[in-house]
Amino acid sequence: MGKIFCICGKSSSGKDTVYKRVLSDEELKLNQIVTYTTRPIREGEVDGREYYFVDEVEAGRLYEEGKIVESRAYNTVYGIWKYMTVDNGDIELDRKSYVVIGTLESYVQIRNYFGKEKVIPVLIDVDDGERLERALKRERKQAEPKYEEMCRRFLADSADFSKDKVKSAGIEKVFINDDLEDCIEEVRRYILENEGESDGN
Repeated sequence: MGKIFCICGKSSSGKDTVYKRVLSDEELKLNQIVTYTTRPIREGEVDGREYYFVDEVEAGRLYEEGKIVESRAYNTVYGIWKYMTVDNGDIELDRKSYVVIGTLESYVQIRNYFGKEKVIPVLIDVDDGERLERALKRERKQAEPKYEEMCRRFLADSADFSKDKVKSAGIEKVFINDDLEDCIEEVRRYILENEGESDGN
């Protein structure tokens, strides 16, 4: 049976980079679950790669069809942005393993939908000072930097990934991204170990 590895972490923790590296690792043989969002596309992103970028009408249709695995809505300084994992028929856990990127909240909802034995959390963390520097550097590269939203998200992450919420989600293992290559190798070993476990373990 396949597994879903949910890579989650605060903004600018490096989870996107870890996600891309494990997805491209041929030995891991992970398949991509591309989530959906109503937020505007960023510079350098491609529709269908980072996310499926949809409008409110399309998001509403997915809800009506009962295809939403999990969803989150954020009241940003630019309006409400929604993020969704959609069961569009492409997830075949009877024969494949997958990797998806999201938040602590999305991990819990995906786990509740597919079952605890099939969904494995991979929580990435980094020092807040380093994380803030990374966020600012990334935002400066945008054609129209959204500094207010960057700050809102940075502060919101402190609450969304509090120690109590991590504990409540049942997550005991955290991967510290002080050194990217070391972090990726640790995540890689963890995935290989868990892929080899049966559903009964």
